Amino acid sequence: MARKQARRRKPQKKMPRIRLPQIRPGRFVAPLVATLIVVATYELSSHLLDREIGALEISGPFQRVSALQIEEAIGHELDAGFLGADLDRVRTAVRALPWVDDAAVARRWPNRLAINVTEQVPAAIWGESGLLNTRGELFVESVSHVPAELPRLSGPDGRSPDVARRYLDIRERLIPIGLDVRSVHLDERGAWELALTNGVEVRLGRRDVDRRADLFVDIVADLITGRAADIDHVDMRYSNGFTVGWKADAAPTDDDSETGGQEMLALRGNE
Repeated sequence: MARKQARRRKPQKKMPRIRLPQIRPGRFVAPLVATLIVVATYELSSHLLDREIGALEISGPFQRVSALQIEEAIGHELDAGFLGADLDRVRTAVRALPWVDDAAVARRWPNRLAINVTEQVPAAIWGESGLLNTRGELFVESVSHVPAELPRLSGPDGRSPDVARRYLDIRERLIPIGLDVRSVHLDERGAWELALTNGVEVRLGRRDVDRRADLFVDIVADLITGRAADIDHVDMRYSNGFTVGWKADAAPTDDDSETGGQEMLALRGNE
């Protein structure tokens, strides 16, 4: 009689038990209570220590802005008290005043607010009566008295920074050779024209303006310096040279034109 072989059962693998970390409520409650105590203490101390603003310290080299204007501009912010006053909003209100370039605001214990104001510095006239600062920004659109000593810049709306950059770049390079810029104009078509303080007008046109400006500063300016009193204008709108427009009593030709004639000067090496 055949023996039945006993089948061995494979031992079943025991599934590992996942033990979840035991979190004690005290670990959350204690920090939460501590945080609430800190916040409550801060709010309570702020309420107890806050007080009315007793004085304003307003400083700066005032020429166009007065302390009274500043006080009126921020009056509604002072009602919040020494600690409640929003310093960012105070600074924004001061900076919104005409002729104010920047402002710094700080609290001074126990009840003073210190405001230091920096005024705008006019660097050029824009258009008929606007004023640009040293960054080429139009900060006053119209003034009753235009400083005669400032250069005159003009151009389409929104182009004042570009015109200012052109003026500063050319002027910085002309000053060392004894020349200066009186005005820079950019017309609606994009053509540039500038006038020097010696009366000579320089026409740069619309194309290759940077190259033409470099050519004028590096070469032409030296050539015309000695005869500036006889020159009406210099036209740089040529690919292989430039023209000099002479005044009527100084023209080297018999041309009967309004400016007394033009002379074409070629520059070797130009296209």
